[in-house]
Amino acid sequence: MTEKLVEQLESRVNDLECQLAFQEQTIEELNEALSQQQLLITKMQDQMKYVVGKVKNIDGSNLADASEETPPPHY
Repeated sequence: MTEKLVEQLESRVNDLECQLAFQEQTIEELNEALSQQQLLITKMQDQMKYVVGKVKNIDGSNLADASEETPPPHY
């Protein structure tokens, strides 16, 4: 092999190694972001279950019965 060909091959290998390193870093960052989002979604689901439970347990006696309420004066 000629020296020029060896240099070209080394240059291409170096470029590929740089691209691979960049891709590995990007994948790791995306994985971390995805993990954080999943934790947030899980937390929000738990909060939503809590709120739904609270709403279901609201005592209906606190609400006025429509038949017992007098109509507003503009009727």
